[in-house]
Amino acid sequence: MKETPSQLPIQSYVMNFPHTFSTDDPNNIWMKEMSNEELQINRPKAYKQFMDLYNFIAGQSLVHLLPAEGNFQDLIYVANLGLQLPHICDENHILLSNYTSPPRQGEEYVGEKFFNQMGYKTHISPHKWEGEADIKYLSDNVYIGGYGIRSDIETYKWMEENFDMNIIKVKMVDEYMYHLDCSIFPLNPNATMVCTELYDKSELAQINKYTDIVDIDVEDSMYGMANSVRLGNMILCASNISELKKSDEFYEGEKHKIESLEKICSQQGMEPVIFNLSEYMKSGAMLSCMVMHLNRVDHFKTLL
Repeated sequence: MKETPSQLPIQSYVMNFPHTFSTDDPNNIWMKEMSNEELQINRPKAYKQFMDLYNFIAGQSLVHLLPAEGNFQDLIYVANLGLQLPHICDENHILLSNYTSPPRQGEEYVGEKFFNQMGYKTHISPHKWEGEADIKYLSDNVYIGGYGIRSDIETYKWMEENFDMNIIKVKMVDEYMYHLDCSIFPLNPNATMVCTELYDKSELAQINKYTDIVDIDVEDSMYGMANSVRLGNMILCASNISELKKSDEFYEGEKHKIESLEKICSQQGMEPVIFNLSEYMKSGAMLSCMVMHLNRVDHFKTLL
């Protein structure tokens, strides 16, 4: 088996520099509620915000940059590109998306070419599915898969039949939180943040068989608390609070989100790290959207 980043004893990720980043074709409810002026991107600022995040992650892990092939406005949001399967250790598999969102259709072929060159076996989903953003890895071969808005439940049946996956299937019901990463985030192998208000008791009971549920409220989820990435013992999360005045409409929500995250991290022996990604919020996106995992290691190692 050819060595890929997935075999390395260091955390490995994929990101994409925002060469083709655009908000020209609004494709979610957040964008559709913004004015043309609000959608305008400050490109130098967007590049600086990307580099702040990229440099931090790449300073303590391996980050591969997906080439900006084509002219896809959302290519930077690589969490939707696919999923590396950490429970399969003797082969390198990556499942690739079948996008529901029209501006994103075709991105999977950029990923297919990229990952094939790296030595992965790639498989494009035969059903609608939008990648790691809609499926979360817990442990062993257990995953949580969200369906009903951007992803089809048939996708998860295909995964179970072909890749020995045990997927807890949960229905997405909130149009503002249209991907699973808006409401569920595995903190570590033992605990998972879940916005329990969005799921029924049977779904929560299934999740609770494999991980302790740390309940988070809907408002914190709306502000992107679950849209985080774990790097060692750190939880990376986005907030534009540094640009807000106390009198601004969203200030208290951002403040509450950060305080909630700090409390949870303290209880779990973890450290929150906040990044300003305000230019990407214009796409209705948050931090987790910009990172795809290539392995799952070093989750308890202190990197600071």
